[in-house]
Amino acid sequence: MKPFNATWQQGQTSRQAHRDLPEGTFERELGREGFSGPSARLYHRRPPTGWTAVDGPLQPKAFNLNTIPASLDPWQATKILQNEFVSISYWHTNQSMACLCRDADGDLAVFVHGGEADFFCDFGHMEVRSGDYVVIPRGTMWRLAGKVSIQALLIEAKGAQIQLPERGLLGPHAIFDPASLDTPTMDEAFFDQQDESNWDVKVKKRDSVTTLSYPYNPLDAVGWTGDLAPIRLNVQDIMPITSHRYHLPPSVHATFASERFLISTFVPRPFETDETAIKVPFFHNNEDYDEVLFFHDGNFFSRDHIDAGMMTFHPGGITHGPHPGALTRMYEQPSTHTNEVAVMVDARDPLEACSSEYEIEGYATSWTSPS
Repeated sequence: MKPFNATWQQGQTSRQAHRDLPEGTFERELGREGFSGPSARLYHRRPPTGWTAVDGPLQPKAFNLNTIPASLDPWQATKILQNEFVSISYWHTNQSMACLCRDADGDLAVFVHGGEADFFCDFGHMEVRSGDYVVIPRGTMWRLAGKVSIQALLIEAKGAQIQLPERGLLGPHAIFDPASLDTPTMDEAFFDQQDESNWDVKVKKRDSVTTLSYPYNPLDAVGWTGDLAPIRLNVQDIMPITSHRYHLPPSVHATFASERFLISTFVPRPFETDETAIKVPFFHNNEDYDEVLFFHDGNFFSRDHIDAGMMTFHPGGITHGPHPGALTRMYEQPSTHTNEVAVMVDARDPLEACSSEYEIEGYATSWTSPS
């Protein structure tokens, strides 16, 4: 189906999206296919999220994941959101894994929110620390040997792969060079852990776990070759695409992609410098995607009262955008750079919240301006 290939206009508008707004207005983008399809920008007299109540299934939600209790392995992680194609969980462990795990349902992206550990898998060993993504291919055996407590966001691609997104005209080295992707090495630590004691491998398939028991450590490989392996990427190696004259849509910060969802990373970047360019995220209706944002570190310039270790969930079909406190800085920020690190998951299919236990009360009406 082709778009109309036309641009229409009524009333007071801007000639360029996300800047030069008519005086006293707030821009709202109505878009399709995330931020890459047909779109329209509407200019409102009041913030489009100024409702006083939300009644129904499209309520925005926020979760405080800092209070989730520790569990022994990732298959006991607390599931927060899911659909047929992606599962988002939060895992806190305060000890080394006593078993190996293997995900037979799909690739698994582990984002380390806190702590550091030794990561052992079929392919060898590497150290992981706060701010690391570790993407583990489906079928890989692995475990973490903890140095300190680990807190991690788990993003599972059900029946699919997690790969690098297409960069198009930007070229393959934009945002991060593939040379920044580390793979495990068969080093001394890897060979030292190959012992003759009893080991269990917990294999997850169709969300059920089967345990395989071995009289030795099955991480006993002596070599590997190929173009499939776990990879590690730290947020400090991500160099964001920026524009000093125009606020770019969040999808520009895509880090990994699967068939039905996108993982993006927000890292510190310069604010827009042109006087009339908006310097906060624009209000938008992302009709075709549900948006999840996990806050890792820093000061989150678009949200009020959101701290590290919290997660927000905005279903497609309902407008979202900056909180009232952030709107006071729409055209003038107190610093020259953002100071935040956050992980975003855009899901093409509606997500369901798995539990209300960790929800933050009142988030759905937190855009209401004080009277």
